[in-house]
Amino acid sequence: MEMDTIAAVATPMGEGGIAVIRVSGTESLEIVDKIFRGKQQLSTVDTHTIHYGKLVEPDTNEVVEEVLVSVMRAPRTFTREDVVEVNCHGGLVSVQRVLELILSSGARLAEPGEFTKRAFLHGRIDLSQAEAVMDLIRSKTDRAMKVALSQVEGKLSRLIRDLRQLLIEAMAHIEVTLDYPEHDVEDFTQNLLRNKCLEVKKEIGALLRTASQGKILREGLSTAIVGRPNVGKSSLLNSLVQEEKAIVTDVAGTTRDVIEEYVNVRGVPLRLIDTAGIRETEDIVERIGVEKSRKLLQQADLILIVLNYNEQLQADDYAIFEAAKGLPVVLIINKFDLPQKIDLEEVKKHFPDQPLVMTSALQERGIDLLEEAIAKIFFSGRVEQGDMTYVSNARHIHLLKQAAAAMDEALVGIDDHMPVDMVQIDIKKAWELLGEVIGESVGDDLIDQIFSQFCLGK
Repeated sequence: MEMDTIAAVATPMGEGGIAVIRVSGTESLEIVDKIFRGKQQLSTVDTHTIHYGKLVEPDTNEVVEEVLVSVMRAPRTFTREDVVEVNCHGGLVSVQRVLELILSSGARLAEPGEFTKRAFLHGRIDLSQAEAVMDLIRSKTDRAMKVALSQVEGKLSRLIRDLRQLLIEAMAHIEVTLDYPEHDVEDFTQNLLRNKCLEVKKEIGALLRTASQGKILREGLSTAIVGRPNVGKSSLLNSLVQEEKAIVTDVAGTTRDVIEEYVNVRGVPLRLIDTAGIRETEDIVERIGVEKSRKLLQQADLILIVLNYNEQLQADDYAIFEAAKGLPVVLIINKFDLPQKIDLEEVKKHFPDQPLVMTSALQERGIDLLEEAIAKIFFSGRVEQGDMTYVSNARHIHLLKQAAAAMDEALVGIDDHMPVDMVQIDIKKAWELLGEVIGESVGDDLIDQIFSQFCLGK
């Protein structure tokens, strides 16, 4: 497999103490050697060592940067190619000059995700592990990070390979049966195939049951904070985020547009959306915000309906109740430090089975109870099981659903005593679909599409 040498900045752009420029490929040592001046040439040093020196313009010997250079020789690297990492000062100008110097010396700028793509193409990791690398980078909570890390380490891959092995054993038995029909015992074959297909179906089902939790951990829970103006939505957002993200005033209609912020609630990543107060208004700008709020209400995974403990229910409250009917809701009765005017029994009539939490967002009272209610709705403690394998990637979920359907078809065929070569078609389909999860049977276009979503330098 011939590949050119690539380079990219592996650390976030912006000012920082240190930046890392990663170079990978057969000519990485030779390219950096052209511009590195230290005690030794990099091509002569031991692998996995770090060296102090300076980078210079090869034509003029002008010093460009003071650097530490890490040398890692194939195959003991992430890409299984020779890798050189140049550690320089983290200023924008410094990083850009070092990168330009490396590129002008013979490297090519890496495409998004190309380092991880090379690790996949060289057999260092499979496709599900490669996708988990990006999930690990984007993790917003400790739980999400642990799920991604277990996939990077190959937990999902091993399970998928075990399932494929069961299907291979089933197909091998079918081939033997077709080649030597005189030795076939029909009941034995039927039971063997049924047991293997049932086992695979059961494991796929267990994986799919984790999909909703895994997807939440991966992407976050889209959570809309809705309510009439001035009931405390923005104060609630600020309490959860622990920062003054939203303007809080006594003037109704202060929030005119949608404000989004991520927050970690008991390990559940919430994408909090503070919406404009839903009410009838003549203000054109506020009316646009209210319409956005109504649309977001239908798209959210969770709705936090905020009501005022110190006010009676109004027509706008009932309109929100109607819009949120049948959706996952947590009722928040805010400002409970003030005298009660709201009819709580009337509220419970509309949402008899939904949790109700009393809070005072400004005094940050009841926020812990709200966090507990949100965590219970979506995880019910099950996420604490550290040995579970979660599936969170939409591509994986789609493939697993198709594989489960193929297993159903195979089981129907077995129970209807169809010829085993017909049953084999469904078994093989499931085997191929599971192979797509880990990249055993995918096309180049899909691989390119997956890695194009990665950040540059990874």
